[in-house]
Amino acid sequence: MRLTIRTNLAMRTLMFCGVNADRVVRKHEIAAVCNASENHLALVVNTLSQRGFIDTQRGRSGGLRLNRPMSEIGVGEVLRSFESGMPFAECFDAATNTCPLIGRCRFRAVLESALEAFFSAMDEITLADLVVGNVALEHVLALTDSRAMASCH
Repeated sequence: MRLTIRTNLAMRTLMFCGVNADRVVRKHEIAAVCNASENHLALVVNTLSQRGFIDTQRGRSGGLRLNRPMSEIGVGEVLRSFESGMPFAECFDAATNTCPLIGRCRFRAVLESALEAFFSAMDEITLADLVVGNVALEHVLALTDSRAMASCH
């Protein structure tokens, strides 16, 4: 299994916002620190906002921040928000499936069970579990005054 780049960026963005919860962060700051394309990040931020994970503010002093406490943002919910539209295997998409084994293959049932186990495990984890007390993560993601000023130039 492999998560999409968008899902990975979504988790990086949420962790960045969590580490910097005391301020509004800007997309270019996230992109610079998380080694991400601002164009890809814009799509991710839009989805995170639409799904209620973050609040966005336009304008000169705009940016984004978490829309709810980290303890109320489940990793499983985030992953489902980004991964649910993509079928895990060809046979999971009735519209495009061309597999001749459909209806006779037990592999799909095993995959469905494994995916549900994966998402159930992710449902047990919150953004707070990933961020709070993670000094190494804070060292990488925390915006210091000098780092914030450098990203403006």
